[in-house]
Order: sequence, then C-alpha cells, then structure tokens
Amino acid sequence: MSKLVVCEKPSVAQSIGRVLGAVKRRDGYLEGSGYLVSWCVGHLVELAQPEAYNEAFAKWRLEDLPILPERWKYQVSPSTKKQFQVLRELMHREDVASIVAATDAGREGELIFRLVYHQCKCKKPFERLWISSMEDAAIREGFARLKPGTEYDALYEAALCRERADWLVGINATRLFS
Repeated sequence: MSKLVVCEKPSVAQSIGRVLGAVKRRDGYLEGSGYLVSWCVGHLVELAQPEAYNEAFAKWRLEDLPILPERWKYQVSPSTKKQFQVLRELMHREDVASIVAATDAGREGELIFRLVYHQCKCKKPFERLWISSMEDAAIREGFARLKPGTEYDALYEAALCRERADWLVGINATRLFS
C-alpha cells in the first residue's frame, strides 16, 4: 500500500520526495519507497463566479445586489485542471491507503488541501504534516509526528470563513462601486 503526500508546490514536493525516497518522476507526481508525492500548484479549486449561481449575475446590475449564495459552489481552475486530474486519480488509486496533507503550515495551506480533497470526493483518512522548515531533518521529524487531519478542522473552517467573506465583500463591493 502507498501513502499519498499532497504538497502545495512542486519544489516542496521535490524536497519531501527526496527525503522520503520518492524520486521516480511521473506525470504530475513522484513515486518511490511506498510514497506518491504530488502538488497543488496553488489554488486548484476556487469559489465559483456569480453567474454559476444565476445566469442573470453575468451582467452587473445594482438590483441584483447583494449576491448571497445559499450554498457555496466551487470549480476547478481552468489553468490547473490537468494537475487536479492527477490528484484525483492518485486519491482514488486502490493502492493508496491514506493521505498526508503537506501543504503550507497555516490557514491557506489547509484550505488548499481540503478544497482539493473535497472536490475529489475523497473519503480516505488523512494526516497533517506541520513543518516550518524544508531541511531534511525537519521533514523527517515532521513525518514522525503526523497528526490526524481532524485536529485541523477549526483551521480549515476559519479559512473557509475568510475565503467566503472575501468573496462576498469583493463581488458585492466591486459591483456596487462600479
């Protein structure tokens, strides 16, 4: 069985892959020593634009404001669709038993991982790598201290609140003042 490690950037994946022994290059990921190491290239999944909620919102009209979605919709960024597909396929591989969220340690890194995880409809258990250094010793120590992903649920929820508040203010204020 393999463990999938999801990083935020290709450079981080290369550093982690080297330490874990996952150095065989594949299309969109590294493989070796029981690990698959891939990356998100930033925000692969993003909040949908207003017209995804209602086609009438494609035109900017004062009478449509405020735009307040009842249920939030997400979309895969067109520029990163290929890497998203790689991650989805890796998450659903039968030989992948669990996942390590190795995106940046912080609110945004947690959001990036969770949005991809949920958009892929992944149900596999995941752990969190929390490191602030990319030195080999720090990576090894971090992997020795992985924590259940559920311990970071509040951080994810805080990131969702920030993201959605930014969307609400940005969409509505921009349209109001334009």
